[in-house]
Amino acid sequence: MYFITNLLKNIKIIIPLLICFLTFNLCANEADDFLSTTIAAEKGDVEAQFKLGLMYNNAQGVLNDFKQAARWYLKAAEQGHSKAQSNLALMYNMGRGVVQDDKQAFNWYIKAAEQGDVVAQKNLVFMYNEVGSVIQDHKQAFNWRLKIAEQGAADDQFNLGLMYRWGGKGVLQNAKQAGKWFLKAAEQGNEYAQSHLGVMYYDGIGLIQDYKEALKWYLKAAEQGHTIAQLTLAEMYHIGIGALQDDKQAFNWFLKAAEQGAISAEYKIGHMYSKGKGVIQDDKQGVKWYLKAAEKDHAGAQYNLGVMHESGKGVIQNHKQAVKWYLKAAKQGDADAQFNLGLMYYNGKGVIQEYKQAANWYLQAAKQGDVDAQFNLGLMYYNGKGIIQEYKKAVNWYLKAAEQGYADAQFNLGLMYYNGIGLIQDYKQAVKWYLKAEARGITGAQYNLGVMYENGKGVIQDHKQAVRWYLKAAEQGDVNAQYTLANKYFNGKGVMQSNKQSYIWNAIAAANGHKGALINRDLSAKNLLLRELEEAQEEATKLYEKISNNQIAVLKTTEGN
Repeated sequence: MYFITNLLKNIKIIIPLLICFLTFNLCANEADDFLSTTIAAEKGDVEAQFKLGLMYNNAQGVLNDFKQAARWYLKAAEQGHSKAQSNLALMYNMGRGVVQDDKQAFNWYIKAAEQGDVVAQKNLVFMYNEVGSVIQDHKQAFNWRLKIAEQGAADDQFNLGLMYRWGGKGVLQNAKQAGKWFLKAAEQGNEYAQSHLGVMYYDGIGLIQDYKEALKWYLKAAEQGHTIAQLTLAEMYHIGIGALQDDKQAFNWFLKAAEQGAISAEYKIGHMYSKGKGVIQDDKQGVKWYLKAAEKDHAGAQYNLGVMHESGKGVIQNHKQAVKWYLKAAKQGDADAQFNLGLMYYNGKGVIQEYKQAANWYLQAAKQGDVDAQFNLGLMYYNGKGIIQEYKKAVNWYLKAAEQGYADAQFNLGLMYYNGIGLIQDYKQAVKWYLKAEARGITGAQYNLGVMYENGKGVIQDHKQAVRWYLKAAEQGDVNAQYTLANKYFNGKGVMQSNKQSYIWNAIAAANGHKGALINRDLSAKNLLLRELEEAQEEATKLYEKISNNQIAVLKTTEGN
């Protein structure tokens, strides 16, 4: 009698089911399943009670009814059914079919979680981490996360690794434990864990540093499309860490990352095309990839795009476009772009010539340690171009550049110490900076060192040393040194007197345009026999050609750099 009465109570549900059957001829099986499940549930079958809750919840064979779903979940939950407990907790959490109640949700999650229900455990982690109806407790959240991970869920093993890696929120930082859990997740194919494991092997954190192992795990993650792993893998091949240096492999992995929209990879692909590294050199392709990254505000790409437009590589030369891209990069703080923008304003390329703007951009780059900008700013302060002439500030910027090994700045600093401009005159300091500049091939410094030794300024007077420095400068093409050296040979000062050598060096200086040397050459010639003069002319010709060839070689090397 009870069963019949119960069916009558549910007549409102059966009628729609019959309509469903008549309309679609597809719901009969669901209706039968619902009826049989209801009968079993009413008899106390716990699995049927849980299933009936699901059917009401998901509208399977019956209209959706959250209240009925909650009712049957409760019956199954009270019999210890873990999934019913977890689902009932969720309904309390969301206020579906019951009054929303986080405490009830928490209590049912606990019951389900203690039976190993992973969904309940995950929701407990969330509730313990968030401020809500239960006391926030990061340690409890961590403990449940640990239980989930121990059941083998790769995502949770990875998350546990993150918790150990960085510490806080219920767990102390422990790199070894982080490595352990990353490894478990990585071995199950979790790409994020594989990438993190690569990091830990690369840096030797929690594990013995091992570039080959790092490469191995980055490769696994990269093959699954992990962008950061692809980028790192590309860099390792590019540099040759963990594997033989291989630009082709580097290019391939940069390309995969770039095709996923990784901005730094787009920039790298542009660079490799423009330099012909790992791929056939192609400036047009370089411009294409630089443009992709530049439009996403990558400062390096914007700078390089400016260079391409300025030089006309891969695009039609266009100084205005160069300025446009330099400006974008410069505003982001790119020192190279700031310096180049300063040059464009200084020379009036792509913009109206404006020394103030040039000085402004040089200053921005100089503050970041750009040595070219520091030197150029020193020149502008020295000459008073675009800014008020201030020798002290010129010295300051020359000094910054000189300390970075900038030869011209070292030479100019030597001059300022020698002349006492912008600072107290100090010949010893002048010698010091001339020596630094000379070591970097500045012929003017070599000549000036000759002058210092000849006059005993900053050093003990030594004519032999003076001749030594004059000779160095003369052999590098310094016309004043050539002329002075000729005089030294003529007078026999610091060197054995030689009319022939005097003629040779005067002839070379004269050929280089020194008017005084032209007069002295002819005077020296009068002191030579015809045979001696012919020998001197022959030697002068050979030496002149040798010096000229050396200067051309140096010029080519400088241009190449």
